[in-house]
Amino acid sequence: MGLGRIARAAGYSFNGLRAAFAGEEAFRQELLIVAILSPLGWWLGRSAVERALLIASLLLLLIVELLNSAIEAAIDRIGPERHELSGRAKDMGSAAVFVALVLTGVVWLSIAAARFVG
Repeated sequence: MGLGRIARAAGYSFNGLRAAFAGEEAFRQELLIVAILSPLGWWLGRSAVERALLIASLLLLLIVELLNSAIEAAIDRIGPERHELSGRAKDMGSAAVFVALVLTGVVWLSIAAARFVG
C-alpha cells in the first residue's frame, strides 16, 4: 500500500511536469533559467545557506509557475465565457508568479552584492 501509493504519486508528478513542459511556454523559459542559474548559484554562494537560498528561490519560482498553470487549466476547464471571478483567479496566479520573480531577484542581487560589492 505505502510504496504503491508513493509510486503512483511520483507518476502523477512526472505527468504534471511533462504537461507543464509540453503546454506552458513560461514554464519552459523558467526551467531554462533554473538550468542556467543553478550552477551559477552554486558558485556564487559562499556558504551552504547562500547556495540553498539561491537555488531554492529558483525552485520556488517553478513551484509557483506550476500552481499558476494549474489554476489556469482549472479555470479554462470550466468554460470559455468570461467571468469576473475566473479573471481574478488567473490574475492572482499571475501576481504570485510575479512576486516569486521579485523574490528570486532580491535573493540573487543581495547575495551577488555581498560577494562583489561588500
